[in-house]
Amino acid sequence: MKMFIMLISCLVLARLNACVGTGQPLVPALIIMGDSVVDAGNNNRRTTLVKANFPPYGRDFFAHNATGRFSNGKLATDFTAENLGFTSYPVPYLSQEANGTNLLTGANFASGASGFHDGTSLLYNAITLNQQLKNYKEYQNKVTNIVGRDRANEIFAGAIHLLSTGTSDFLQSYYINPILNRIFTPDRYSDRLMKFYSTFIQNLYGVGARRIGVTTLPPLGCLPAAITLFAGAGDNNCVERLNRDAVSFNTKLNNTSMNLTNNLPGLKLIVLDIYNPLLNMVMNPAENGFFEARRACCGTGTMETSFLCNSRSVGTCSNATSYVFWDGFHPSEAANRVLAANLLVQGIPLIS
Repeated sequence: MKMFIMLISCLVLARLNACVGTGQPLVPALIIMGDSVVDAGNNNRRTTLVKANFPPYGRDFFAHNATGRFSNGKLATDFTAENLGFTSYPVPYLSQEANGTNLLTGANFASGASGFHDGTSLLYNAITLNQQLKNYKEYQNKVTNIVGRDRANEIFAGAIHLLSTGTSDFLQSYYINPILNRIFTPDRYSDRLMKFYSTFIQNLYGVGARRIGVTTLPPLGCLPAAITLFAGAGDNNCVERLNRDAVSFNTKLNNTSMNLTNNLPGLKLIVLDIYNPLLNMVMNPAENGFFEARRACCGTGTMETSFLCNSRSVGTCSNATSYVFWDGFHPSEAANRVLAANLLVQGIPLIS
């Protein structure tokens, strides 16, 4: 399956006169917003417990460097940058590298524990989506000062903007907040998040974004930490009610995105499915080249993430390539590679 997806990815790119790692980038820039699944280090300088700038995070990244990525190595967005022909990754906007010509090929504004709802972010002192948008506007001013307004507008309109968030809204807010889940059913809570999503896309469109990809929720009930927290004692299976909530949310996401596309002239808004590719890895690990799909690599593999996943965590696996999950919430580099290959095929309308 993995080889098939990679072959299809390369063939699709070949039709666009490029293939992975060769030629000019297929788009002028890559802009990334969202949560810890795509955060490349913006939380490093924030006062928050949601960080990943220490071992064993990054142990399989370049120079075994813990950059703040919530993975043992590359994120799906890192592979996406490579697949699009970029020779470097979008710099974290809050990092020292986010200056000068480094900004011309994009930037990463994501923050671990951010969500569609700003209240989710504030619980963990993450960067809210609204603040990420403000940072993006500041970024636009910097790029305009470097290349001039006309060229800058071409970059913004031609850039792919990737948004990946929502998991924290459920797992780190709704499900553990007795007030929220007393006031809202999962269905009504999803409706509420859709309003925030719709407003955000319209605001992003308003500052010149025309190519936007938004990822679905993953199978929430299959994340190791979710199984630990919400499954019955001794139950090692995915929590079906959480997965049903994710499927319902993803249906609303598709419908809302279709309405936005119909009402915003020139907008290419693609919903990128990560639910089914990740669920397939979890349910059929051997077919996808994995050995372990229930436990994560770090520590006991049942709960650890962020500061609980550290160099003293007992039980951390020696080789993460056979694990679908690196920690309790986040895919391994190997799983991210598979996800990115799927995203490439799904995202062709954004680069054609």
